[in-house]
Amino acid sequence: MSINSIFQFFVPKDKKFFPLFEEASSNLVQLASILHEAVNLPSKERDVLFLKIDELEQKGEDITRLTNLELSRNFITPFDREDIHSLITSIDNVADNLHGASSRMRLYQVGKITKSIRKLTEINLEACQNIEVAVKELRDLKKMKNITDACSRISKLESKSDSVYDKAVADLFENETDAKNIIIYKEVLSVLESATDKCKKVASVLESISVKHS
Repeated sequence: MSINSIFQFFVPKDKKFFPLFEEASSNLVQLASILHEAVNLPSKERDVLFLKIDELEQKGEDITRLTNLELSRNFITPFDREDIHSLITSIDNVADNLHGASSRMRLYQVGKITKSIRKLTEINLEACQNIEVAVKELRDLKKMKNITDACSRISKLESKSDSVYDKAVADLFENETDAKNIIIYKEVLSVLESATDKCKKVASVLESISVKHS
């Protein structure tokens, strides 16, 4: 039995941090799902969903703040304090980017949603769902393979996102003649691609935690 395993045996079951991690990841999936739903609706029906995304992003900020507050209050934590901070912060960063895409589409009054934008929101949703799967496994730190498998899928999705983004930007410069539209669409595509990068960062934190407790 490893030292970590012995230590975990004597540490009381955490009742604060795991629920916060799970709430944060669930909130993230809901946000990503609503964004994907929004880009598949007519423009006049999107605003209600964009407002809901605003609420979910704020909820994520509240969960992050509460988690950091619990860190300052509790001496005993389920794993390294810096890993707790990195995990909750990286999840929040994904939400920030997805919210950023929503805000830009609303601010710039993007009417036509391209296939690439839809595809990137779909990729982000799948990546967020895998984050939720991995986060739920943290309570038991015995099923490491479930965590590493989810992280591997996130990594593949991030590579897929890069390919979709690169092709979309190339097509944009080749086929779009309005400079304003080029700027608008490239910015929306960029923040969606960045969101998937942030998902990979969450996966890196999760993998680091799993390695330390394997």
